[in-house]
Amino acid sequence: MLVTFKSKAAAEVLMYEEHARRILDLLDKDVRLGVITAEETPEAVARLEAEIAESRRHSASEEVRRDVMAHHGEDGDDNEHEPVEFVSFATRAYPLLEMLRAARQEGHDVMWGV
Repeated sequence: MLVTFKSKAAAEVLMYEEHARRILDLLDKDVRLGVITAEETPEAVARLEAEIAESRRHSASEEVRRDVMAHHGEDGDDNEHEPVEFVSFATRAYPLLEMLRAARQEGHDVMWGV
């Protein structure tokens, strides 16, 4: 399922629910329906920036490594699969972070599920 974030400060941001959930859990928000008010945006930006910084300090998790090994084997053989391209949390979160920054600057809310 897709989550569509909306704000008068920026273009819509679409995100898969599983990826949006990690961000919204961090902000103590429900993934199905919610709002980050203009007053909440400074704290939301700070939390998200801190989580992005923390995620950049760590390499790919053991779970990701196990998945890669299952598809590519110990010798890195392809087994006719596409090359693995890991998308980091920072990359996934960046569009929403930019929306939150714009909303903070212009004094607008960010909503989803409406």
